[in-house]
Amino acid sequence: MLTLHPNILERDGEKAFAVLPYEEFRSIQEVLSEYDDIRELRAAKAKESDSHTTPLRSVRNELNI
Repeated sequence: MLTLHPNILERDGEKAFAVLPYEEFRSIQEVLSEYDDIRELRAAKAKESDSHTTPLRSVRNELNI
């Protein structure tokens, strides 16, 4: 879980911007990147869910390993 320490800037008395320390910003970028990777992996797995597969044991037997 990320702990954030934003500084909230106001414009005309209303909250307008959140400023984060750079390291926290980079941490958020990393988490979002990992999330995108997971989404892409799940989509690829779903797309290939009906594909033919070969058990590892069969491959080993074919290759004599």
